Amino acid sequence: MSEPISITHPFPPLYNENSETLILGSFPSVKSREAMFFYGHPRNRFWKVISEVFGEIEPNSIEEKKSLILRNNLALWDSIRSCTITGSSDSSVKDVVPNDISEILKNSKVNRIFCNGTLSYKMYMKYIYPDIKIEALKLPSTSPANAAFSLERLVAQWGIIR
Repeated sequence: MSEPISITHPFPPLYNENSETLILGSFPSVKSREAMFFYGHPRNRFWKVISEVFGEIEPNSIEEKKSLILRNNLALWDSIRSCTITGSSDSSVKDVVPNDISEILKNSKVNRIFCNGTLSYKMYMKYIYPDIKIEALKLPSTSPANAAFSLERLVAQWGIIR
């Protein structure tokens, strides 16, 4: 088992001026931190779900992933800017400093926010919602740790972002 580390989010949000829907994760996994991009764990179903929801081919490269997100007027970011975490475990997260999403809101058309999983939603409601007052909807996590949800169930629930 790895030791807890204090770490700051290592890469920027993904959005542009046309982004309308913000998807917030909690904090990047070890694999995502290594890849320096969102949902980098090969067993995380995020990219499968998003491509199914929008009827597109699942992207492989980071450039393809960026293109898929921006083409569909989405934005990606995380609720947590820095924390103490052990490995990729959401349950180990402590000492949370939230991300400031005001720049995304100012420089895009974002008017809907969805949280990928419980930790993201809890952090959003505790730290971010009180300032910005935009309701967020919690969606089931695409993490491999969420074995209770099949890919089909995830796609059905995530379809609301379309």
